[in-house]
Amino acid sequence: MLKDLILKNRSYRRFYQDKSISEEILSELVDLARLSPSARNAQPLKYVLSNTHEKNSIIFKHLSWAGYLTEWHGPEEGERPSAYIIMVNDTAISSNFFSDNGIASQSILLGAVEKGYGGCIIGSVERLQLQRELEIPAHLKIVQVIALGVPKEEVVIEEFNKDHKYWRDMKEVHHVPKRSLQDIIVKL
Repeated sequence: MLKDLILKNRSYRRFYQDKSISEEILSELVDLARLSPSARNAQPLKYVLSNTHEKNSIIFKHLSWAGYLTEWHGPEEGERPSAYIIMVNDTAISSNFFSDNGIASQSILLGAVEKGYGGCIIGSVERLQLQRELEIPAHLKIVQVIALGVPKEEVVIEEFNKDHKYWRDMKEVHHVPKRSLQDIIVKL
């Protein structure tokens, strides 16, 4: 069921780094994004795939992880993503991608969960430095990075109780508060 995939689709930040993801699987995930709706059907988003230790190391150092976990600076070696998909906007097609990035990311992540992987959308990226280091052409502007791998952490949905910030407990279980359905439906 779709709801089961959505419930499994958490923002995972720790992975079994040694469990690789093939370029074929990454391409299949991007194909889900390609087939998803696009504003005006312009399809300006393109994707840089990474599943090698060398390229992953370059990408990793330009990312910031989990802003609310101020004492944690990201996954340690051995728990880092085994793959990344860098989403770029091809400005030669359009300078505006509207909400295509959210639609495409959800398609990619739901596909990843279906295949036994997990991921995290990372918007806190040193874009210009990463673009230069990977030699991404200037007309392709980095939108965000999707980290992927086999999840090494448990993420639990909690009842919202006055605070929206996620946290980790002493056992490293990641807790994510969610508002109730009644709290988000506006009755007029």
